[in-house]
Amino acid sequence: MNDTLSYQPATGVILAAGRSARFGTPKQLLKLNNRPMVEWVIDNALKSCLQHIVVVLGCQYQSVLNRLGDKTHHPRLKIVVNHSFREGLSSSLHCGLNAVHRQSEAVMFLLADQPLADAELINLLLDKFQASDKGICVPVYQGKRGNPTIFRKRYYDKLMMIKGDLGGRGLIKAHSEDVLEVWICTPAYLWDIDTIGDAAKIQRFIRLPGDVLMA
Repeated sequence: MNDTLSYQPATGVILAAGRSARFGTPKQLLKLNNRPMVEWVIDNALKSCLQHIVVVLGCQYQSVLNRLGDKTHHPRLKIVVNHSFREGLSSSLHCGLNAVHRQSEAVMFLLADQPLADAELINLLLDKFQASDKGICVPVYQGKRGNPTIFRKRYYDKLMMIKGDLGGRGLIKAHSEDVLEVWICTPAYLWDIDTIGDAAKIQRFIRLPGDVLMA
């Protein structure tokens, strides 16, 4: 593992509880190369330097658990269920943050519908963030911010105050002077899946040679 994490442990929180209302079926179970999308995101996190990973499930959580099988017993992985997922994204953010190890100096929020945010991206963000004195970190492609995002421990209480179907965007905007922007080389890292068309685009992309992602 990266040596910097030995004195600044970071926890990943995968937000995978939503109803996928716009998509029409649970995106967590959408298959990409015969693996459910949430498994792609979990594997990316497990291959990274994140010391602990919390997966927040909610809608159809038992079906997701059944698909994940033995992976749920991985020693770095903790599964929690947000039974209040209908209250919006903030409820999953709170559920995940409550499960974060309190020795963790930072938390990275990953989205379950962003399967191309791989370990290389995660480690890049961690390295840049932990070498800085900023409290928030976001990836940026050609001026557009995206996810995953990182927050230092000093923001945990503010994150717990977020309400409704909101993530940390308002907090990032309110503390713009404390945000580290990490410029990335491809928009694919930021692609998420909201429609069948998005899913088809990502499925085509992952069938290309691996080095295309870094082109």
